[in-house]
Amino acid sequence: MEIRIERHDNIDVVQLSGRLDMVSSSALKDRMHQALQDGRLAFVLDCRALDFINSSGLGRLLSVFKDVRLAGGQLVLCSLTPFVDEVMRLTCLDRVFDLHHDRETAMAILSAAAPIPAVKSERG
Repeated sequence: MEIRIERHDNIDVVQLSGRLDMVSSSALKDRMHQALQDGRLAFVLDCRALDFINSSGLGRLLSVFKDVRLAGGQLVLCSLTPFVDEVMRLTCLDRVFDLHHDRETAMAILSAAAPIPAVKSERG
């Protein structure tokens, strides 16, 4: 999987291409963790070139979503391929993630949204 990040003001557009599976999903987690450490809190995951996602990829995506939310940030997905869109619907994750048809809409939603208050972890 290839991951490219473009910065647009306060929004990071994360372009995913290839396969999001057990092998490649750790790279996504690492890149997103680094962005959070750098104080970045608004993310659009552009999935237009994401060909495949399996349960490991979905699990890692949920983990990244949780990390972003715990940091007080927001993450939205856009431009899902038909396969990824179907997986999201079949797993009911379309009810968890904020999904948009295109990057421009996703960025506009993030730009207009108020920051989400950080959630404290019970583990400390």
